[in-house]
Amino acid sequence: MPKIVDAEARRQEVVQAVFRIIASDGLERASLREVADEAGLAVGSVRHYFASSDDLLVFSFGAVIDRIAGRLESAMTAVEAERQGSSAQQAAVLNLLGQFLPLDEELAVDACVWMAFRHAARIKPVLAAEAERSHRAVAAVVGRLIMLLSPQEAEAQQTLVAEAERLLATMDGLCMHALLQPEWMTAEMCSDVLTAHLRSLAGAPASS
Repeated sequence: MPKIVDAEARRQEVVQAVFRIIASDGLERASLREVADEAGLAVGSVRHYFASSDDLLVFSFGAVIDRIAGRLESAMTAVEAERQGSSAQQAAVLNLLGQFLPLDEELAVDACVWMAFRHAARIKPVLAAEAERSHRAVAAVVGRLIMLLSPQEAEAQQTLVAEAERLLATMDGLCMHALLQPEWMTAEMCSDVLTAHLRSLAGAPASS
């Protein structure tokens, strides 16, 4: 009797192969043939689930977005559960922002893949919709965080938007530096930068 293949599990195996290829060799190498070889499958088996390289890339982009967005939502729930201004909330905020950064092997792969797809979307229209979804998902969490951390006498909406964009830019920059210069931009250095940024959000001096 032939073995029944779990279609969703097989798709995830293929996606993990895409992630490994992008993390080690870049998105340009993630063709159906290369991915099939990495996953230990025949090209025909991969085509059974993905009709083209574009289909595979769009699905894989969506998968990494879902992974990152899921972690962010979970971490944001933890932030909102803590008492405003408490040390526990500060730790939860740092944990939330750490989900953007390559602070361990899993996060590093996801960050590398996410960055690669976002950059590729600039010249690959097929990735544009997922790139927009990625931005909206992350911006929504960051916006909630800014509203939570801003002083009660909160500034105008325009200022809140500017602070959200400033935090997004900080996270993007840290992620890129940590991927490209891991010897310098260590987890400790990332934490120091984030702590200084959070103090500035609260209106406190960047250093004590």
